[in-house]
Amino acid sequence: MNINSERQANVIILTPSVRRLDASVAAAFKDAITREIGEERKAVIVDFSKIDFIDSSGLGALVSLLKMMNGKGEMTLCALNQGISNMFSLTRMDRIFRICPDRASALAQSER
Repeated sequence: MNINSERQANVIILTPSVRRLDASVAAAFKDAITREIGEERKAVIVDFSKIDFIDSSGLGALVSLLKMMNGKGEMTLCALNQGISNMFSLTRMDRIFRICPDRASALAQSER
């Protein structure tokens, strides 16, 4: 799986290149992000601007990554489309994850 990785100050910004974060790519997604984060685990932003769809496997991968952070850092999701945003609301995952409308606001939140 290809994930574009950028660093700005102490923030790692990850942009997955897949359009669907589903069962067919969830494990590879989790492994790729785990490699990118490494032991730093400070502030991570996952940019959803290229992702059109997420299923329960994709959500499970995100929850696993959040647990991996284990309070040593924070994870922010940004640029969710309306369908994904609705799914996070319906599953109440919007109470677990910090969600920002765009990358700029996610960076502002993460740099505090």
